[in-house]
Amino acid sequence: MSTNTAHQTREELGLPSFKAAHTISPGEIAIGVVIGRTSEFFDFFVYAIASVLVFPKLFFPFVDALTGTLYSFAIFALAFIARPVGSLVFMAIDRAYGRGVKLTIALFGLGGSTAAIAFLPSYETAGTTSIWLLMLFRLGQGFALGGTWDGLASLLALNAPENRRGWYAMIPQLGAPFGLIVASTLFAFMIAALPAADFLDWGWRYPFFVAFAINVVALFARLRIVVTEEFQTLFASRDLQPVSVLGTVSQEWRTVVIGAFAPLASFALFHMVTVFPLSWVFLFTREAPTGFLLIEALAAAFGVVAMIISGRLADRYGRRTLLGACAVGIAVFSGFAPQLLDGGAAGEIVFMISGFILLGLAFGQSSGVVSSAFKTEHRYTGSALTSDLAWLFGAGFAPLAALALSVKFGLIASGAYLLSGALATLIALWFNKELASR
Repeated sequence: MSTNTAHQTREELGLPSFKAAHTISPGEIAIGVVIGRTSEFFDFFVYAIASVLVFPKLFFPFVDALTGTLYSFAIFALAFIARPVGSLVFMAIDRAYGRGVKLTIALFGLGGSTAAIAFLPSYETAGTTSIWLLMLFRLGQGFALGGTWDGLASLLALNAPENRRGWYAMIPQLGAPFGLIVASTLFAFMIAALPAADFLDWGWRYPFFVAFAINVVALFARLRIVVTEEFQTLFASRDLQPVSVLGTVSQEWRTVVIGAFAPLASFALFHMVTVFPLSWVFLFTREAPTGFLLIEALAAAFGVVAMIISGRLADRYGRRTLLGACAVGIAVFSGFAPQLLDGGAAGEIVFMISGFILLGLAFGQSSGVVSSAFKTEHRYTGSALTSDLAWLFGAGFAPLAALALSVKFGLIASGAYLLSGALATLIALWFNKELASR
């Protein structure tokens, strides 16, 4: 069928001609980005919260609560190890069958792995089989997450006005606090509404079902954007196409390394104000988890405001300057954060709110910190790879390391861990001076 005939057919059917398609605005791209990121982070936080409140009792009842939490955090890290492997496989699927097929498989894999955790039997019922299944589905979550990269964040950055790139770079990051707010309040509600025995028996499973439903909704919302002819044309015109991961690494290894380490300060802080403090409060204080989950949700709201401000600051002073200043701020915060966390309810609130404000300013600009340094043909693959590695090095083992160090050397050790992330960011930014103008 000729192009003219195709257009006549669409007009006869009452459909708009592709030639008359409107120009895609950054705002339209932003909608898809926020929907996708919020669903992914909701999955992330549902699992993280359960790692503290549920899994030690359900899967590791044969050890004390602290050891069980450390085991749970070790399994938590598996997803970050599997994620780069997933990126490698799904990039090949993307090249062979297209972005729509890749996203469909990845998001159903992510949702399926998450929902499968909700059906897991306890250790008392299935023995070590339950632990192996938890590990398998956690690996499945990470593997599938490697395929959820749709390139919309890079497309958003490339289509943003020159003087508002910091603002649009912030938008994808909003999914993190949004996901945490929903996950924390949902768990708080379930804990408050149910007797402890019912919560541990079946109540904790409900958020995992919700996560699957959100993934399905997010899938169709993203496909509705990504697979349209307008967006396919825009991806092609911006050269945002998947290429070989090995080829990207061989040609862009320096940018990949810098990109993996540049956001470490914000990624280390990410877990220091979300997963780790929940575990510390739950294990070593008499506070009910409900109260702290609500404090987390409140602090995350402050983080949203800080992220929005980060967009304005980055456009005014430059992203590199803002990230460097935030790394210094995080280094300073690491010196008194342990004392605040150990300072009772008031100290916890100050710790969480100040930590989330710092996180919002830093994390708001950490997405694709050096993506503009990639050659155009490697930007799509390189951005996905650097994101995977940054999460692996900066966040994957953070709860496990922070808790283990704090138990052995005191809470001050968690501050030292956070300081190391800040120093890594400052060194990476020093090696990437050209970021100042981006």
